[in-house]
This record gives sequence, C-alpha cells and structure tokens, in this order.
Amino acid sequence: VSTMNAKTSSAGEQEASGMRNETLGESGCLGEAKRGRVIRVAYVIAALDLTFLFMQMGVMPYLAKSLGLDSVGFGYLQTIFGVLQLVGGYIFGRFADQFGARAALILSCASGSLLFLLMSLSTSIPLLFLSRLPGVFMHGVPGAQKVITDMTTPSQRAGALGKLGLCFGVGIIAGSAVGGVLSTKFSVYVPAYVGLAGSLLNTLIAVAWIPSQTKPKSDHHMTEHSDLFSIREILRLMKFPGVMEVFVVKVFAGLPIGLFMIMFSIISMDFFGLEAVESGYLMSYFGVLQMVVQGLLVGKLANHCTEMTLLRLSVFVFAGVGLGMALMRTVWHYCIIAVPLVFAFSMLATITDSILTKAVPSSDTGAMLGICASVQPLTRTVGPTIGGVLYKQFGVSSFGYLQLMVNLGLFVYLLKSKIPLGEMKSQ
Repeated sequence: VSTMNAKTSSAGEQEASGMRNETLGESGCLGEAKRGRVIRVAYVIAALDLTFLFMQMGVMPYLAKSLGLDSVGFGYLQTIFGVLQLVGGYIFGRFADQFGARAALILSCASGSLLFLLMSLSTSIPLLFLSRLPGVFMHGVPGAQKVITDMTTPSQRAGALGKLGLCFGVGIIAGSAVGGVLSTKFSVYVPAYVGLAGSLLNTLIAVAWIPSQTKPKSDHHMTEHSDLFSIREILRLMKFPGVMEVFVVKVFAGLPIGLFMIMFSIISMDFFGLEAVESGYLMSYFGVLQMVVQGLLVGKLANHCTEMTLLRLSVFVFAGVGLGMALMRTVWHYCIIAVPLVFAFSMLATITDSILTKAVPSSDTGAMLGICASVQPLTRTVGPTIGGVLYKQFGVSSFGYLQLMVNLGLFVYLLKSKIPLGEMKSQ
C-alpha cells in the first residue's frame, strides 16, 4: 500500500510539474531571478525599438518634403507602411510561435536595421518608398510581449504587459526629442544613421540575453509544419471561448479615438492653433501620462480587480472621454481629457492582450499577439479616409460623439453578455 501511495504521489507531483511547465514554458525551468532578468531585457529592447520608431516617424515628413513628395504622396507612403504592418503582424506572430521569441525579436531588429539603412540612402522618392518594405517585420513590441507572455503566469501577465507602457512613454519622449534635435542640428539623414546603429545594438542584445526557447517545449512540435499565414488558423483562434467577443471590443472601442489621433496633426494646427514646437510638447505630455498610467496604475488595478471588470471600466471611461471630446473647445480642455483618455486606452490595450493570450493555447500566443498588433495598422490604413471625411463634414466634435455612442453600446453589451473566458494556460 505504501508503495502504491508513493507511486500515486510521485505521479501527482509529475503531473503538477508538467502543468507548471505548460503554464510557464521554459520559464518554469528558469529561476525567478533569471525570468525577471529576461523580462527586463525585453523591456529594454521594446523601449529602444519604440524610440527609433518614433524618431523616424517624426523625421519622415521632413525627409519626404525635401525629396519633393507632396501631401498626397506622403499619404500613400503612410498607407503603404500601415498595410505592411497590418499584413506582417500576424505572420510575425506565427513566426514567433514556430521559431521562438528570440528569433522573432532578431527578425524585427534586423528588419529595423534594413529599414534605416535604406532610409539613409533615400535620395529619391522611389528609394524612400522602397525603405518602407522592411517595415512588414518590424514588430519589436509584439516580440517583447511574446517573451513576457511566455515568462509569466496568467495571474502575473496583465501587470507585466502593463509595464510596457513605460517603454511606450520613453519611446514617444526620447524618439521625438532626439529625432528633432538630430535633424535640426545636423541633417535629416542623421536620425536614420542613429536608428541603424541602435537597431543593430538591439539585435545583439536579443542574441545575448533572450533564451533560445521561451515557450513550452511540449508545444514546440505542434506548430513546426504550419503555414506562416493561414486564414483558417485565424478563424480557428477566433473560435476559442470569448476570443471573438473580446477582440471585437478591442477593435471598436478604440477606433473613434484612433481616427482622431490620425487627424491630430491637422486638428492641432487648424482647431487648436498650435505651432510645431507646441505639438511636440503635447506629445511629450502624452508620453509622460502613458508612463505613469501603464507603469503604475494598470498593474496595481490588475492585482485587485478581475480583468472583465477592468475591461468594462475602460470602455465606460472611453464613453466619458467621447462626451468630453464632443464638448471641448481649447487645447487646455484636451489636456484635461487626455488623463482619462490615456487611462482608458492603456487599460483596454493591456487587458485585452492579457485576456486573449490566456484564452488560446500557449502554442498560439504569438499568433494571437500578432493579430492584436494588427489593430493599430488597420486603423492607420483606413483612418485617413474616414477621419478626413468626419473632420471635413462634421468637425472635431464628431469624433467625440462617435466615441460616446460606440462605447456606450459596447458597455451595455459587456454588462449583458456572459463572455466565457477559458484560460487555457492556467488549467
């Protein structure tokens, strides 16, 4: 009997150990200190990647203008970049599932290096358009999210993903400032040189500090022979309990404010009457808010509230933001509205990413993160047309009223519906 009990106990321990490893992947075999170090490295890579991204975004209009590209042509340039990011997001996620988070980060950093190299050589409009092509695999933040997802338990995930907001804030502030200083003091091409060197450094950091295998070894064989892009795979993920419902909320809750932000450069000049320098200060203000909200509030709230409660809260706050935007008249009104706006935007992004990665098997978290990462490029692709029509026909207040109506509808839907959330990794 004692022998049988011992065997039963041993089998139970092995099963529990297997479940822990399924939850944490290779991180289940790593020490707590090493997991924390790997996550911190992922934050560093994301912060540098975002810094270089915002640096080139700030410089690109001036580079395009210096080459003789008009506003319509620049719109095409932005649309091409958005479409590439949209298509590449899911493929990048599938690549991360099949080859690991480190390989995905290396691919992203190498793509960034190539983009900045081509950008530094762009002495004509065709070369400038060509420089956008490597953007299809520039997904440093989803790569970092994949590392964090693999290295954390479901209960830790929302807080760990929320801290990426600090990286986003650093990227906005440092990227905008450094890009502006370098292009003004030296040349419009200097930020591209800095971005090239920085992306190469990011590649070396990923090679040296990110483990070669961060997802469960038991899942590794499941995706080896899958196609990198498959509509059938996307539909399969959407059929998991609660995934389609939460993804729809993620897309539509932030769409109206996304349209507003795409038109913001025009709105800041025409409606608020801001100069370029003042617009830069406003962006820095947004960056600081992002750092405070995601770095401090999201994680703390995630420890005390359920994710569904936080999802409803973010949608409700978004509705209030819409009312404020409909009534605002000055830039100071907008600065006040920006506080709940950043809170709702950050909370929605973090909580939906956390819910969706828990709702699918660990072998599919990269693909799910890739689908989530495609939401913003989709907005950037369709946004200029829709946003332009709204602004021209109905004015700035139309963005606010649309935001209010959409999110009130989503809030009622979230209150009445019983969305099943199957946390596959915690089972």
